Amino acid sequence: MARYTGPACRLCRREGTKLFLKGDRCFSDKCSVDKRQYAPGQHGQNKPRLTEYGVQLREKQKVKRMYGLLEQQFSGTMAKASRMKGRAGENLLQLLERRLDNVVFRLGFATSRAEARQLVQHGHFAVNGRTVTIPSFIVRPNNKIVLRESSRQIARIVGALEALESRAVPGWLEIEKESFTGTVKALPVREDVTMPIEEQLIVELYSR
Repeated sequence: MARYTGPACRLCRREGTKLFLKGDRCFSDKCSVDKRQYAPGQHGQNKPRLTEYGVQLREKQKVKRMYGLLEQQFSGTMAKASRMKGRAGENLLQLLERRLDNVVFRLGFATSRAEARQLVQHGHFAVNGRTVTIPSFIVRPNNKIVLRESSRQIARIVGALEALESRAVPGWLEIEKESFTGTVKALPVREDVTMPIEEQLIVELYSR
């Protein structure tokens, strides 16, 4: 399955907002979105007038890139959210937040979702005592995510945990730095997603 391997900052500039794909760089003066506040490419400084469909598409692309999903993965997640009880848009955000790679990132074990995805794929984490290497694994309340003992000296992970104070862990999660253990206390709610996302636009797009 193909995955985008180009410059991450280019995606942020295309969507016109920070997607926090580069970890610490996104919080520094080196952030490309702050330095060049226009889309990449030859015609990037031109601002086309978007149609209703274009606005919906851009919102979908923004969220898809933010969480690092491919088109087929995102469509499948949207379909699953539509079958759940409640509002489809909020269900979508809840499913995205409950992905193991996102949880590892939100707990502070990694500085970006891409880094968290790689750590999960390499088998550095166990959920309820069982090693999980699937980034899309959906966590449940009372699940415990533990960093394997053999991985606790990895400099990137230690550095990410030390810098955790700069970005708070959401209320539905809890981190115990001393034991390298994270706990899912509850299901995430809409207020836990602080990024500027208009999920209703995505629902309308897939309702066409």
